[in-house]
Amino acid sequence: MANMNIFDKMIAKLTENPKTIVFTEGTDARILEASSRLLKDKFLKPILVGKVEEVKAAAQKNGFAIDGAEIIDPDNFDRYEEMVELFCELRKSKGMTPEQARGILASGNYFGTMLVKMGIADSLLGGATYSTADTVRPALQIIKTKPGNKVVSSCFIMVRPNADGTNEMLAMGDCAINLNPSDDELVEIGIESAECAKLFGIDPKIAYLSYSTMGSGKGESVDKMRSAAAKAKEARPDLAIEGELQFDAAVSPVVANTKCPGNPVAGQANVFIFPEINAGNIGYKIAQRLGGFDAYGPILLGLNAPINDLSRGCNAEEVYSMAIITAALA
Repeated sequence: MANMNIFDKMIAKLTENPKTIVFTEGTDARILEASSRLLKDKFLKPILVGKVEEVKAAAQKNGFAIDGAEIIDPDNFDRYEEMVELFCELRKSKGMTPEQARGILASGNYFGTMLVKMGIADSLLGGATYSTADTVRPALQIIKTKPGNKVVSSCFIMVRPNADGTNEMLAMGDCAINLNPSDDELVEIGIESAECAKLFGIDPKIAYLSYSTMGSGKGESVDKMRSAAAKAKEARPDLAIEGELQFDAAVSPVVANTKCPGNPVAGQANVFIFPEINAGNIGYKIAQRLGGFDAYGPILLGLNAPINDLSRGCNAEEVYSMAIITAALA
């Protein structure tokens, strides 16, 4: 993992205003290791979902101190009936019955998401054993999108240490959620990715990427990215946005000078918006595997409360990092 100094700003924010984070997989060793570290650091309080004896036994077995963490067992939760009632209300358009609700809320991912909805936790991190869909679905059904937002998307923050001890940081969206977003959805994805980038101290310069630079190529995807960039500029004139741009024109001042001289974003972009998930997923993994960047994410954007998804191959260090990011979004 890259230098922890990228988290300094977030940790300072959380130290000033500590938050709670619910982990939906309370007995997982990686979750317990990260929780013990968070408890020691005191800026973020973990809530672990699971049976109290099982969670404590798993922590003891692995040698993790989790005193001070709140453990909530869905079977013995004192506000369970209130939760069932609220869940039925939220899902009444689907004809949800209390019996069906109890069946669904037996799953840690749904139960944990309801803890956020009820204000018992500020944020949620899941996915150590659940799939991305199993983390995102409850969030969409229960937390829903922020006012003014129509889409939930994601971005990765890419970090590469420089020789002088600083970090080179980029944001890439959407590489994990939306298969083939429309131009209007890409407007939201660009703006939300830029706001997420700011959390890491990045001054966002947003490039809507394509195989064309400012009309050099033709095609449906080119038109989509050009339209998205134009609409995003209109929606947020305060942000530096350009498109459509080829990747080389977006990052290389030399290429930018040839292809679109004098452009304020070209050659210095640091937030990259991809036309669809294939390009995004391939792009961030090339940067990670060949470019030596650490990838933090996917960070979910556009939700009413911060909920994030872990990779099932994650380690405790990644859980710790993603917990800080998730809570800082609260």
